[in-house]
Amino acid sequence: MKIKARKIVALLGIVSASLALSACHNINSTNPSTTPNNVAKQSNQTTTLNIQYSKLANLNFTSGKQAIIELNSNNATLNPNDWQGPKINFQNLDPFNRTSGSNTAFLSKLNVDALSSMRTIQYVKPSGWHINIPGKEIYNRGHLIAYSLSKGINKKGIYSPNSQAGDQNNPRNLFTQTAFANKALQTIFEDKVRMALIHNKKVIYQATPIFRGSELMARGIHLQAISTDRSLNFNVYIFNVQPGYSFNYQTGKATVDKNMYVLFNNQKINSFDTTNYHRHDRYFHGHQLIRKIAHSKIYTFCKNKVNTIFHSNQ
Repeated sequence: MKIKARKIVALLGIVSASLALSACHNINSTNPSTTPNNVAKQSNQTTTLNIQYSKLANLNFTSGKQAIIELNSNNATLNPNDWQGPKINFQNLDPFNRTSGSNTAFLSKLNVDALSSMRTIQYVKPSGWHINIPGKEIYNRGHLIAYSLSKGINKKGIYSPNSQAGDQNNPRNLFTQTAFANKALQTIFEDKVRMALIHNKKVIYQATPIFRGSELMARGIHLQAISTDRSLNFNVYIFNVQPGYSFNYQTGKATVDKNMYVLFNNQKINSFDTTNYHRHDRYFHGHQLIRKIAHSKIYTFCKNKVNTIFHSNQ
């Protein structure tokens, strides 16, 4: 009977291990399941994304309109249960030397607010890059995953707790972006991610530059994020435009266009000053203030006192 019992226990152990292995799954697994159902599901998801990106690539911005579009009712298509990290899955450059793939970041509080003092001069020239005219900032080296959200993560996407710097000068994480799209628009959503991380949320954040055909400059960027508790959830497309300029997206060359207006903060603007861009951004001041409060010693002290009083009264 003892021998028979041991066999049964061993058999149960094998079955449990098999079930555990079959349950393992991640977004960019190098060894995806090859069962017919899973293959069909992954194929459908890829097809859906390709169709969506194709539609986005064919959108033309209309002067005077907003440069941000909500997708899927502003709900991310990411699965919060896929969080695994912290790390970033960087995609390789495509045949046109572009960052046309989706960089997916799995972030925690450990990755927020990389030290500004460790930033270095950027020298990477992404596809479609042009040097700015002195005094006029039109082009930015736009990060797919922001420097300030990638503390401790190196160019291979691997996290190291000993590093205080974020990702920089990484060709797989940069694209030619307008100063307006980068500093006035994308920062809105990066701040949403940052605030979630400060509040100890775990977040999946994905950024995908959208190119049309063989063009070297992206038409826009698709951003989506979700926290594991779903308190953070957005899905947007940002046009890569600049008030007062039009672009040849095949080459990235900008031309002055006085008829190019962008609706921003309920105002139609055809100029953009990077030195005071935040005055137009109704989100900026609130986010900056909250960040300062959340990092302050007074906030931490008061929070700990409140928690102590709360638990002592239970």
